[in-house]
Amino acid sequence: MTETLYFLRGIFAALSEDSALWLTLMPMLIAVELPLYLLVMTGVFRWTAHQDVSGDQRQTTPGISVIITCYGEGDAIAITIDTLVEQLYGGEIEILPVIDGAVQNQHTYVAALAAKRKYAGVKNRPVRLVPKWQRGGRVSTLNAGLSEASHSIVINVDGDTSFDNDMVRTIVNMLQQPKYLACGGALRVRNWRQNLLTRMQALEYMLSMQMGKTGMATWGVLNNISGAFGAFHRDILERAGGWDTHTAEDLDLTMRLKQYKTRYPDKSLGFATHAIGHTDVPDTVKGLVMQRLRWDGDLLFLFLRKHRQGLTPKLLGWGNFLFVFVYGVLQNVLLPLLVLGFTVWLVVVYPPTVVIALMTALYLTYLGLLLLSFVAYTGFISERPRTDISMAVWLPLYPVYLFLMRMVTAFSMVNEVLRRSHEESSMAPWWVLKRGKRF
Repeated sequence: MTETLYFLRGIFAALSEDSALWLTLMPMLIAVELPLYLLVMTGVFRWTAHQDVSGDQRQTTPGISVIITCYGEGDAIAITIDTLVEQLYGGEIEILPVIDGAVQNQHTYVAALAAKRKYAGVKNRPVRLVPKWQRGGRVSTLNAGLSEASHSIVINVDGDTSFDNDMVRTIVNMLQQPKYLACGGALRVRNWRQNLLTRMQALEYMLSMQMGKTGMATWGVLNNISGAFGAFHRDILERAGGWDTHTAEDLDLTMRLKQYKTRYPDKSLGFATHAIGHTDVPDTVKGLVMQRLRWDGDLLFLFLRKHRQGLTPKLLGWGNFLFVFVYGVLQNVLLPLLVLGFTVWLVVVYPPTVVIALMTALYLTYLGLLLLSFVAYTGFISERPRTDISMAVWLPLYPVYLFLMRMVTAFSMVNEVLRRSHEESSMAPWWVLKRGKRF
C-alpha cells in the first residue's frame, strides 16, 4: 500500500512539473469522450426507468422471415437453425439459409440441407434453403433472401450466430411499437472463455455495444444496426433500397434509414437490449487485427466517401448529424490518428518519467470511468449478471486493450486512404467490389 502511494505521488509530481502537457489532453476528454460517456449513462438510466412501460407491447404474433447469410460456416449453420426453430414464439418463423457460392461451399450447403430435412413438417418453422450457386458476397446474399422472404417482418442474422430462445419474441415486441422503423439486437461473445483476447472482446461487446447502443438508442442516435443481427419492416427496408454494394452494408443501411426517418420525426431506430445473439470472435491477434482493419477502414469509406454528400443536417436531422460527425468522423476517423501522433511525439520529446506519469494518469482516468460503466451494466443492462460480474477481474487490462485497438484503427485509416482497403474485403469477391461504383 505504501509503495502504491509513493508511486501515485510520483505521478502527480511529474505531471505538476509540466502541467501544460496534461492540459493538452483535457479538451479531448471534455469535448469528445466525456459527453459520449454521459449520453450513454443517462440513456441507460432513462431506459431502465421506462422498462416496465415499454415492455411487452405485443398484441399479435405476426409471421417473420429470418435471412441467414451463409458462407463457410460448415456444421455451425445447424446450431443457428436449431436456435431459431426452438424460439418461444407463437407465430411462424420462416427460416431462410442463403448459401453464398453453394458450388464451392458444399460443406455448409450439405449441413443446411440436413437441417432442412431434420425440421421438415415442424409446425410454424419452415426451413427454406436458398442456394446461390455463384458467390456474390454478403450484400447479394441478403438481397436474395429478401426477395424470397414471405413475411412483413424480416430479421437478418449471420450463419455462425446462435440465439436465446426468447430472442424473436423480444425483438418483435419492440419492432411492433409504432415508433420503430427498424431494430437492432444485442450480440454477446460465445467463446469468451477461450483466452485473454476473447475476454477483452467480451467486455467490449458488453460495454461498448450492448450498453452503448442501449444508451444511444434511448436518445434517438443509435450508431448502427449490426449486420449480424437486425430486424426490419420489409416495406420500409425495400423503400430504403435494401442492402447496397461494397462493404459495411450494415452501417450503410443505418445511414440510409436515418436519412429516411428525417421525413418522419416521430419515428426512430430501436435497440432490443435483451434480444440476445451469441457469436464467436477472433481468438488470435492476427484474426482480430484483420477484422478491425476491415471494420475501421470501412468507417472512413462510408462517412467520407460514400456518404460524404449525405452527411448534412438536412438529411440526417441535427441530432443525428452532430452525433455522426463527432462520434462517427471525429472520434473514429480523426481521433485515433491524433492519439497515435500524440503518443509518438510524447515518447520522442519527453523523458520516460513524464511519459509513464501521463500514461498512468490517463489509464487511471479511463479505468475509473470503466468501473462505473461496468457497475451500471451489471446492475441495469445485463440479463446474466451473475455470469458477467465474474468479468470484473479482467477490467484492469481493458484500457490497455482499448488503447491498442485505437492504434489499429489509426493504421486502418491510413490503409484505407492509401490502398482503398474496403475493396479488398473478404465479405465479397474482388470482382464484385471492383465493379461497384467507386466513391
